[in-house]
Formats: sequence, C-alpha cells, structure tokens
Amino acid sequence: MGQSVVHFEVIGKDGEKLRDYYSELFGWEFGDVVGPTNYAVVQRDGNTNADGVGIGGGVGTAPEGYDGHVTFYVEVPDVEAALAKAESLGGTRMMGPDKIPEVDIEIGLFTDPEGHVIGLVKQ
Repeated sequence: MGQSVVHFEVIGKDGEKLRDYYSELFGWEFGDVVGPTNYAVVQRDGNTNADGVGIGGGVGTAPEGYDGHVTFYVEVPDVEAALAKAESLGGTRMMGPDKIPEVDIEIGLFTDPEGHVIGLVKQ
C-alpha cells in the first residue's frame, strides 16, 4: 500500500483573492488566516462527497518574487528520508524538513524531475 495524499495547496500572488475565487467556485469555507503567507485552510470535514471522500487544503500568498504553485501533500513517516529519496531519484529539494509548531506537523517540499512541486507531511 502506498502513502496517502492528505492535503492540497494553492499558493499564488494574492491569497485572499484566490480564496474568494475557490470559495465562490466550489463552496469552500476557509478558517482563520495565519502566518506570513496569509494562509487559510479548508477542512476535510464538509469538503467530502456523498461517500465521504475528500481532503482538506490551504490557499495562501507566495513570498515576493515567487509566482506560486499548486501541489498536494503526501503523508510520510519521515520527511527527511522521503526528501533524500526524492533527490536520489532525480528530484530537487525545495525546503525542509521544517516543523510547523502551530499545527504540530513537519513538512518538506521537492520538485520532481519535471519541476512539479510535491509536498511531504508527517502528522
């Protein structure tokens, strides 16, 4: 059995405008805005289909000079080991592992061999 996708993320030039867009488009309800990236989360609860399938995610503002990305996060038991393996297979580490104390998780980001941004999370 493989690792599960547990979170999505949309980072762009104007997080507030993006949240308004996705809220109107999909009916997503975002929680409080936090941190320097103007990040807000739509919880998994209330974001599922009739069979209970769905994941939560977040939308925020990119740092100055970075256009942003759309990505998904895969839950892994060891973020550092997963980043190292991604690199050994031709990927490139972007960041991490970094602990996010407000939500008690550890995250990392890498790009695959074609440049797609993929996130890793240990919850």
